[in-house]
Amino acid sequence: MENNNKKKKVALIGCGLIGQSWAISFLSAGFSVSLFDPTDGVTKTAKEKITAKLSDLQNHGLISKRKISDYFSKIYLAPSISKAVQDSVYVQESGPENLSIKKSLTQKIDKATPDNIPIASSTSGIPTSLYASELDGNYRCIVAHPINPPHLIPAVEIVPAPFTSKSTTQTVKEIISSIGKEPLELKKEIPGFVVNRLQGALLIEAFKLVKEEICSANEIDKAISDGLGLRWSFMGPFQTIHLNAPEGIKGYVGRYEKMYQDMFKGGDFDWAELVKNGLETELLKLYPLEEREEHEEQRNNNLMKLLIHKA
Repeated sequence: MENNNKKKKVALIGCGLIGQSWAISFLSAGFSVSLFDPTDGVTKTAKEKITAKLSDLQNHGLISKRKISDYFSKIYLAPSISKAVQDSVYVQESGPENLSIKKSLTQKIDKATPDNIPIASSTSGIPTSLYASELDGNYRCIVAHPINPPHLIPAVEIVPAPFTSKSTTQTVKEIISSIGKEPLELKKEIPGFVVNRLQGALLIEAFKLVKEEICSANEIDKAISDGLGLRWSFMGPFQTIHLNAPEGIKGYVGRYEKMYQDMFKGGDFDWAELVKNGLETELLKLYPLEEREEHEEQRNNNLMKLLIHKA
């Protein structure tokens, strides 16, 4: 992908930790980057931190061996938003998680950026509809939410608003893929998106278990790091339970749905109906039962590699 990106430039607006991580991801994939931050001195400091983190990646063999000065020369410190977006094929805004600031900043970016250039936000949970609906260029506004730290974690949530054009969504997915990321496209907006909602659901239960003195915070952390998290690091919760029953997800839900209903009374439970209405079909297409042993072996091999790494 790097060769295809060599002549391309992206504008990164907001140069805190997230903006710096985005810069590392784009630079290591061959892009040039323009950095802009309204606070004096931030872009200069960001450039220094970016090159230091690129050295760390290089030392760990995660990016190609080349002179760090080569990356350094592809970083442009822009004096304004209009200068930052000039000749850029993409804009990634990583400003504060504040709705009024997000509105104002996106409005300025929209006015300065050519009509065909996508404008993505790194927001952790503010839907595009809340900050960009009144803009002339709202059709090219979208959320591209990375997981911290973005230069190390591949997943990026792609969340279009109802007014975001399909071509914008497709272009953003292609750009995100070209820098070695894994785009996760949501079908519709929801506050907090998917990753934070999943994390939030687990945190709610974790806080509750501590409050009720069921166990310590340390024991809960170990339940993830030495338990669920080992599998979740390479396979998600649906694939996990699909492989946990010989009949796949249908068998798992048949066995355990009532247990979960009893644990979480008042929750929205109708798993069997959801399985019947398409979830099983999707999972069987991804992980056919006739390939079950192959997937189990792959899971077990990955777990053994993880255990060796942790040891």
